[in-house]
Amino acid sequence: MGLPVPCALVPLSVQLGVVLALVTALMSIVGFLLKHRGAVAAPDVQWRRPLRSTVDLFRSPIYVVGCVVATTSWGFHVGALALAPISIVQSVIAGGLVLLTVVADRFFGQSVTRREWIGVALTAAGLAFLAATLGDTGDSAHADYELGTLAGYVGLATVAGLVLVPLARLRPRDGIFLAVAAGLLWGGSDVTIKALSGHTDLGIAVIVHPFAFVILILSLVGLLVSARSLQLGPVVPVITVTSATANIFTIAAGPIVFGEPMPDDALGVALRLLAFALVIGAAALTPPPVPETLTPAPAPAPAPAAAASPAAAAAPAREPAA
Repeated sequence: MGLPVPCALVPLSVQLGVVLALVTALMSIVGFLLKHRGAVAAPDVQWRRPLRSTVDLFRSPIYVVGCVVATTSWGFHVGALALAPISIVQSVIAGGLVLLTVVADRFFGQSVTRREWIGVALTAAGLAFLAATLGDTGDSAHADYELGTLAGYVGLATVAGLVLVPLARLRPRDGIFLAVAAGLLWGGSDVTIKALSGHTDLGIAVIVHPFAFVILILSLVGLLVSARSLQLGPVVPVITVTSATANIFTIAAGPIVFGEPMPDDALGVALRLLAFALVIGAAALTPPPVPETLTPAPAPAPAPAAAASPAAAAAPAREPAA
């Protein structure tokens, strides 16, 4: 039977990984909001000039601060993935997404809607179910993988993310396609980080591992795509879609890529799936961008009054009599 695992039976390393995931969630939200302020003040990202666009973005001090905060949160994320199962880490980060509403409202001047508060309740319920169905998932970091499965999974994220960039022209004003693309690219990076965490025996040589190159490329491309999405769309929906996409992709990698076990009994499986559905559904509940409304055409300017007669119309042009 898939009985709840008391906290004392969960290894300290996994508990620490969950704490690091919570820190990651908060810092990534703050970093996102700071990057948004910097991105909207910078020149538009141009896909044909990626290096020039990157330089333009980093000329904004607040964007640089946002990147520093986000990079620090990335470091905590790496630590969390090295210590705890990827599905647990990403579920905690997904649950931490509800902090977006509070931080955006209290510190960045964004209003919080009733729909977003409902998302808070759903996320709390999802995390409660998740804690009650840890089963054997929380007994190790689960970093084992098959290279072919990993390559196919990360390759799928990369191709899908890059294909969505030109498709974003179909919805050029809300940035949602680009938000999904950035989430997929970062999701592929996160899955690769998890795989690389299983090579700690390499020591410092891990930085020259081929996986490190994949992580770097996906992270940098995702950063540029995300910056453009923040320039185009409302900040809360764009951040939510980016985070939700990355979380969905990385949570699914747990059982698909790394062989994380599901609970043994049908009830445990149902509760685990319900937990993931609630967490992800809560993120998806954040209001989407307001659809464009048709603005009424400006009223035509009134036609000039007709002249009383040709002679009157010509009168101003006449020379005064001598």
